[in-house]
Amino acid sequence: MAGRQIYNPNGFKNIEEDGSVIGYQFEFKAQYYRGFTLSIIRDIKINVDGVDEPRENIRITVNGETFTLEEARTVIDPEYRWEFGDYAAVTVLRRGGLSKGRHHIKAIQIIAPSYMPFQLEPVCETDFEI
Repeated sequence: MAGRQIYNPNGFKNIEEDGSVIGYQFEFKAQYYRGFTLSIIRDIKINVDGVDEPRENIRITVNGETFTLEEARTVIDPEYRWEFGDYAAVTVLRRGGLSKGRHHIKAIQIIAPSYMPFQLEPVCETDFEI
């Protein structure tokens, strides 16, 4: 899939807490034809520059609220829907974040709509710069 349509090119950045870089963040769109509650997200797999990120280090932020991937599976509140066309912020906790310069990301959104007999697993790749 074309990264330009999925990722916000201005959404890649390192994040700080108390003066230390604790990870990085990016914004991307749901790869589904409609909005959905976070409870159908089964996983978001992230690989940057050939390094797979541990699932427990990934967070998703929708409508200003941040959830671990396990917490997201329990969110049925319509206030926290990932709407079609909207970017969600994905944070990866990684001490020191990413080095300045060019990087390559491959992310897989795994969602399981209740009315489909299979999971959807679109692969989203692009190059970006921090």
